[in-house]
Amino acid sequence: MAEPDAPALDPCASPPATWADLRRLLGYARPYRGRLALATASLLLGGAMGLVYPKLLRHVIDAAFSARDLGALDGLTLGLLAIFTVQAALAFMRRYLFAWVGERVVADLRIELCAHLVRLSQSFFLRHRTGELVSRLSTDAGKLQELVSTWIADAALHLLTVIGGVAILLWSHPRLTALMLAVVPPTVILAVVCSRLIRALARRAQDALAEATAELDEGLAGIETVQSFDREATMVGRYASTIERARGLSLRGVVASSSFSAGVQLLTGVTLAGLFWVGGSMVARGEMSPGALTEFMLYTMIVAMSVAPLAWLWGQVQTTLGATARILELLDAPREIESPPDARVLPAICGELRLTGVTFAYPGRDEPVLRDIDLHVPPGRSCALVGRSGSGKSTISRLLRRLFDPQRGQVTLDGHDLRELDLSCLRGGIAVVSQEPLLFSGSIADNIRYGRLEATDAEVEAAARQANADEFIRELPAGYATTVGERGLQLSGGQRQRISIARAILRDPRVLILDEATSALDAHSESLVQQALETLQRGRTTLVIAHRLSTVMGADRIAVVEDGRIVEQGRHGELLARGGAYAKLVGQQLAALEPAGATMRAVS
Repeated sequence: MAEPDAPALDPCASPPATWADLRRLLGYARPYRGRLALATASLLLGGAMGLVYPKLLRHVIDAAFSARDLGALDGLTLGLLAIFTVQAALAFMRRYLFAWVGERVVADLRIELCAHLVRLSQSFFLRHRTGELVSRLSTDAGKLQELVSTWIADAALHLLTVIGGVAILLWSHPRLTALMLAVVPPTVILAVVCSRLIRALARRAQDALAEATAELDEGLAGIETVQSFDREATMVGRYASTIERARGLSLRGVVASSSFSAGVQLLTGVTLAGLFWVGGSMVARGEMSPGALTEFMLYTMIVAMSVAPLAWLWGQVQTTLGATARILELLDAPREIESPPDARVLPAICGELRLTGVTFAYPGRDEPVLRDIDLHVPPGRSCALVGRSGSGKSTISRLLRRLFDPQRGQVTLDGHDLRELDLSCLRGGIAVVSQEPLLFSGSIADNIRYGRLEATDAEVEAAARQANADEFIRELPAGYATTVGERGLQLSGGQRQRISIARAILRDPRVLILDEATSALDAHSESLVQQALETLQRGRTTLVIAHRLSTVMGADRIAVVEDGRIVEQGRHGELLARGGAYAKLVGQQLAALEPAGATMRAVS
């Protein structure tokens, strides 16, 4: 069993967001600038046409009530109908095209995020919980989708309407417009104050929601343990507590946003009432025609109806900026383990492994897990690592796969420092069979083929036969097409092990790592798995990590690891004769088995 030498996970931090962050994300729309340009043209033309009809309506009213010209009334009405029809068509084009670009941009972003995440080092995943990362890909990216698809286009349309409407009003009715604009400074002050509060609350609410997602993901992943310990209520309680905190923060944001919108609406209503009274007085005194007053009031209402959505959209953008910061934090996370620019690709891997003076500590830990490790495994030979749990055995296997780099010393394959090698070349030559092999939800054939994606059905079945898995697979109702469920939990431990071995056989690695591959199996399953492992090990450099010393007696070399150091190396007989650490381990295991043997003798 791999030792628990990873540190506890910390929640994702929520960095401050800037408008530059948002501009950077919007750069993802650049490849679709043709559709974006057409959408923008539809927006501009539709917005401009929306500013035309109050002018026509002024002439309609004057023609009907002042000039009583029915011919002019007919022509102006047809003109209004034409404007509304074209405006509706342009609105459809605008919404469709912006939505298309938004969907495409967010899909590209999610794919890039996924591609970046899967190439990050193991130290990154030690610091971040899976549920929080999934939340970034789903919730935060979803907010950006709304921003790109709808909010930006709507904000641009309303802003165009406000600017155009105010410009027309200033040119046509400067006196009344000045009165209307008196409401702008209080609105701006209210927007600045509320937007800061909304943004802070939204960021905290999104962090709490990500934490709740992580809690749920962790609980569902370990649902068997949760149910076994009768801790369903505890799990639900922890999740509910976090959800309630997120709900409270979101509700406070809603209160702030609603107060802002209500304040803007009140200021707008008071302004409209004042304008209606002043304008009506001017009509009564003959200073303005009824059509001109109607035109002014329509433009004023159009501007007012655009200011209120702008206020709401401003709040939404503030919320999205928090999501933007977290997504960029993931995109900017450094790849600590990657191929160097001049990476060496080995034409053929012989399998010689060597660790020289290796010292390693996990990120966030001061105490080294490994200290001055020296180990050599010749090509095609086997080496067993034995020792107590937590001594550093599995850490050595992780360094050999370059999941981490040592702080001091050197790890080499065929005489080449792993940091000089192409990662695909290195990991392509290694296969791992662990105590708890991970199978992916899908068919048995798909899980075996994971070792070599281009393998044929015949090659998959041949690998299963060598792993002593073909017989039980064919007994299943759907055979190789049988789905294994999440993490392969629909199969027994021995069946999962043999599928994992078949996967490794199909990969045909030069280096094989067996990490407690049989320690959790019953006697019958262990026998079948051990036979498969013996087939797999032939001609390959093999590193065996084991607690049960009976599984390592035939190894070409045995290394005893204690407190991060290799204290003894040699063959089984040599180490027993020395009477050192290995002999003590053997004695302890025999002593542990003795009571069971005595009980069996008493029963018999």
